[in-house]
Amino acid sequence: MPWSDAFIASQQTADRQPVAGRELSYTEALNEALTLALALDPNVFVLGQGIDDPSSMFGVTKGLAEQFGAPRVFDTPLSEEGLTGICTGAAMHGLRPVYCHNRPDFLLLAFNQIVNHAAKTHYMDNGQTHVPLVIWSAIGRGWGSGAQHSQAIQGLLMSVPGLKIVMPSTPYDAKGLMLAAIADNNPVLIFEHRWLMKQYGAVPEGIYEVPIGKGVYRERGSDLSIIGTSHALALAQQALGSLKTQGISADVVDLRTLKPLDHQIILESVKKTGRALIVDTGWAIGGVCAEVACVIAENCPQSLKAPIKRVGLPDLPTPAGDTLEQYYYPSQQTMSAAILELLEA
Repeated sequence: MPWSDAFIASQQTADRQPVAGRELSYTEALNEALTLALALDPNVFVLGQGIDDPSSMFGVTKGLAEQFGAPRVFDTPLSEEGLTGICTGAAMHGLRPVYCHNRPDFLLLAFNQIVNHAAKTHYMDNGQTHVPLVIWSAIGRGWGSGAQHSQAIQGLLMSVPGLKIVMPSTPYDAKGLMLAAIADNNPVLIFEHRWLMKQYGAVPEGIYEVPIGKGVYRERGSDLSIIGTSHALALAQQALGSLKTQGISADVVDLRTLKPLDHQIILESVKKTGRALIVDTGWAIGGVCAEVACVIAENCPQSLKAPIKRVGLPDLPTPAGDTLEQYYYPSQQTMSAAILELLEA
């Protein structure tokens, strides 16, 4: 049975809300998604550096090699461009690889395969060939990981046609978006944040899909719109919680997907509140913050009561020392200050 038919036959109602009572960690939710996909379709295989070692890619691939065997779950050498090329070729011939990386920094070594081949093949041969490839990596600050091991590069890839980019923020979405990505016939990049991986949340059993390209409201309010993904949005939501005693309320819009970007939910919220705070785990210059701001500025400038504000990383490489990291990375306090500044503008 083709994957699309098997997926439709097996999935639960698309994007249904999680049912309280069954909680998994973010990591466990990803592990369950991979287990279900491997069991459903023999064309799915999982590979990457450290996939079958004791840490099992932050625990995401724990037990998969033992359950499904080395031909379908296996470690790879340090050869990012070569392995991405192999995965692209395998996808072109009907397989569904899930290529896992500890850090996205080293995807930079595979940009030729990702940008010139995986993203363009479907267009170059008039739609005859699909590239159902998932590239998964874990972003985020570590413990002094420094300039070459801490980068969030989603903004670099937003302008590449043919790619889809996913950034979940909850265990429910992590599982549903992973399954949706594997089922998709296009190359999908998934960027997780390591600081989200220990959180727990309600996750349904079985196969379900969170639709790629559709955002969701995490909270509804009237004073401003907070728009973003992943850990940056979690920080902003914590900051909002600390300000509710001052009577401040906001729409909190979790985009979940950066490509395709859900313009509808962005504009709907900003037209209502008139103020927009855009947050991202990557650099503020260019990239996600700039693109979302441009969507707002082009489509509803008349709705704005104050200039658009963004919070991301400064235009500097990541420092290695813990003390400097405290100044470099946005915090709950940074987000609180940004909210208050926007409301005072």
